[in-house]
Amino acid sequence: MTGLQKVAAVYAAILLGAAALNYIPGVPDAGGLAFGIFALDPFDDALHLASAIWAAVAAWLGVRASRSFLLIFGALYLGDGALGLLTGWGYLDFGIFTNPSLGPSFSLLRILANLPHIGLGGVALAIGLWARPR
Repeated sequence: MTGLQKVAAVYAAILLGAAALNYIPGVPDAGGLAFGIFALDPFDDALHLASAIWAAVAAWLGVRASRSFLLIFGALYLGDGALGLLTGWGYLDFGIFTNPSLGPSFSLLRILANLPHIGLGGVALAIGLWARPR
């Protein structure tokens, strides 16, 4: 297994964990917020599960599929997180299409709510751009 395949496999595990957050006692608070920061609904869980499956299949298929996953996933999730900072909503869950913009905000809560997508997306994109399949 190459380095890119290992990274894709790690992403599969992380995304599987994200899909499970709502179902771990104590993670969602009484208001339904994970870690008291953001709400995850069944659509979000399905999106994370589909992304985890995509990452796992890419890791299994090989280095080129893993790099493609990291590039596409990275761009999509980084863009979603950046849009969340600018509008309060992302596009991956269609929130930008169903809710009015809350305007840009760099408050701690907005940053923390979007940091998982910005961080995971940014790292995936950077690794995908940096690593060349051999």
